[in-house]
Amino acid sequence: MSPRLEQRQASFPDGPAAAIVHPMHARDPELGPIRPPSEASSLLVRVTRNCPWNRCAFCPVYKGTRFSLRDADEVCADIREMATIADRMRARDAGAPGMLAVAREDGRAVALQVARFLAAGASTAFLQDANSLIMPVADLERVLRCLKESFPTVDRVTTYARSHTITKRTVEELTRLRTAGLTRVHVGLESGSDRVLALVDKGATSERHVTAGLRIKAAGLSLSEYVMPGLGGAKLSEEHARETARVLRAIDPDFVRLRTLAVPGGSPLADLVARGEIDPMDDLQIARELQLLLEGMTGMTSEVRSDHVLNLLEEVEGSLPTDLPRMLAAVDQFLALDSDAREVFVVGRRLGLLRKLDELQDPTASARARAVTAELRQRWPGPIEGAVAELMARFV
Repeated sequence: MSPRLEQRQASFPDGPAAAIVHPMHARDPELGPIRPPSEASSLLVRVTRNCPWNRCAFCPVYKGTRFSLRDADEVCADIREMATIADRMRARDAGAPGMLAVAREDGRAVALQVARFLAAGASTAFLQDANSLIMPVADLERVLRCLKESFPTVDRVTTYARSHTITKRTVEELTRLRTAGLTRVHVGLESGSDRVLALVDKGATSERHVTAGLRIKAAGLSLSEYVMPGLGGAKLSEEHARETARVLRAIDPDFVRLRTLAVPGGSPLADLVARGEIDPMDDLQIARELQLLLEGMTGMTSEVRSDHVLNLLEEVEGSLPTDLPRMLAAVDQFLALDSDAREVFVVGRRLGLLRKLDELQDPTASARARAVTAELRQRWPGPIEGAVAELMARFV
């Protein structure tokens, strides 16, 4: 998945000395660089450092770093230190202001994260970094049990994992992790097209994605699959949509999360674009691809989530199969706009002036978006799609 696409947290350099110890404290728990938007208020527990694959063309998060497993004892020590911070915050007994005061006094990035976790109800945790299931099962069980002992109110524990790694785990091993406290696994499907997966060096095939997804479900774990509209470029757009829908139908994950492609400068993906191997799509083309994807998602019971700013249409969200007609209607509504209104909505959405299509009918919001669009047209040299692409790249 794309970087900051998953919203960056405080990050540390690679290696065993990654934690920077504050002079007031015996240890400074590590925080990895990313987590899903749905885990914004979760307790972040760094189980591994960086990504063992680290070759996906669209993801510059871990480039230039080395992967390493953390020792289970070290991770448990981090958890216990976070529990100590939480105890100090609870003892202040002044609600959110008191917790923030303790965080400021503490001076460590992790203290602010603990405060956010407590303020949200102290019920969720996320295991970092990119592929926690690569940790030996017995070690990860220890970490999960330590987490539950230290934070008994936590009832949802989630993590990222690669399909390749999941298929190296048996259903019995995955069930052991569920029993120890793991509840959900986030997987970067990205595409169901083998040609697209190979093009971006995903390190997985559609068959492996299906095997991994079904194995997670067989173990009783909740499954989120991330899909990246636009990833194949214009040439592979139809194949990308149809094959991704095919794979999603085969898995029927609990969640399908949309992450529209953006091209960060200096990434391997940008090199593919420069060489003409991927021809980037504008929002109109991606909307047509999304329409084709949704039309193929029949017979499914997944929750569709459009929970990132890179996605143009917030309305494409809901429960399958019930809400599929409404989601398709939202895409149709966008496609039916005239070119001027479509451009105003795209610019307004990318700049945070508009959130949903119906806001084009709001005189105040629409006027503001139109004024900004007119100014952008005057200042930007060339088609406005280039300005939109640059805006999107800033979120990566």
